[in-house]
Amino acid sequence: MKLLLLFALVALSQCHVHRVFLKRMKSLRQSLKEHGLLDGYLKQHPYNLATKYFPSHTSAEPLQNYMDNEYFGTISIGTPAQEFTVIFDTGSSNLWVPSVYCSSLACSNHNRFNPADSSTYVSTNESVEITYGTGSMTGVLGYDTVTVASIEVINQIFGLAETEPGDFFYYSPFDGILGLAFPSIASSGATPVFDNMMSEGLVAKDLFSVYLSKDGQSGSFVLFGAIDPYYTTNGISWIPLSAETYWQITMDRYVSISGETAACPSGCQAIVDTGTSLLAVPNTALSNILSILGASSDGEISCNAVSSLPDIVFNINGEAFSVPASAYVIQSDGYCILGLQGMNIPTQSGELWILGDVFIREYYVIFNRANNMVGLSRLS
Repeated sequence: MKLLLLFALVALSQCHVHRVFLKRMKSLRQSLKEHGLLDGYLKQHPYNLATKYFPSHTSAEPLQNYMDNEYFGTISIGTPAQEFTVIFDTGSSNLWVPSVYCSSLACSNHNRFNPADSSTYVSTNESVEITYGTGSMTGVLGYDTVTVASIEVINQIFGLAETEPGDFFYYSPFDGILGLAFPSIASSGATPVFDNMMSEGLVAKDLFSVYLSKDGQSGSFVLFGAIDPYYTTNGISWIPLSAETYWQITMDRYVSISGETAACPSGCQAIVDTGTSLLAVPNTALSNILSILGASSDGEISCNAVSSLPDIVFNINGEAFSVPASAYVIQSDGYCILGLQGMNIPTQSGELWILGDVFIREYYVIFNRANNMVGLSRLS
């Protein structure tokens, strides 16, 4: 097994690997807290995670819950290259960045794309609007060369933000968002970046994979067109998608804690979403889980109890995928809180969960467009 892994690693190192390393930075929540603005923000801007996945207006695709996100990578747009820090988000499909046309406070301290400085930019008369929890991004669509890792995508459509309402986004550590979900949910019919990579033959395989480090460690990445065998020594469990919109799968059995059914007794849906930091749980299920774990109604729990807390086990496609307390408990400033957030999404196919970074950090995740499957490999 070790010899096979060595050969695989050598082969991977000899091919052209398109790996974007991710930086784990302060989240918007942390920045707001440091500036004494968090409580006011939460009161003024309540939001429901459900609207990211089931918007009331089909022309706009909401982008919510980036307040907790901590993983960001760098891309460039234009000729010569203009660099931007973005979230690589499997829960949305559009690429957009701030532009020099943006007068909102949120754009004033972020990198802004200047079309006049790019010899390869092509303008359009099309507009784009993307709604998120504290307002909306509006702007225009344009085409230019987008470079992700060493991949150059020619004539990639993207949004140039002209407005980004919300003073608090001034503190956000990212410039824009690069969506990695399916074309069916892209605003304004824009072709996603990865779809162009596939159609133009810029990746060896029609898949990308994600590794998110734990506890402030470095090394997080998105790998385009390949699977790194170093992270799959425990094997890969392949799960078929239940919808080709988000990376949505079916949890065909219950969610259990200490061998007891805690939620989802008749099966439910789940979205594997790098753009959501926490585990988003239906409100009814959340109340039961908090009770089982001995947490308060707002998720706070004694730090002394963390070491004895059981795993939360997700039963998916006939296999059990566990998340230990060390992953789902967030310790900060001397107190502990569960990394779970309630939401309410009524669907015809059962309750919907969002498996965000709390879940993803426990697994090397492969997003396979060739077979429309998600692959999970347990990290040691």
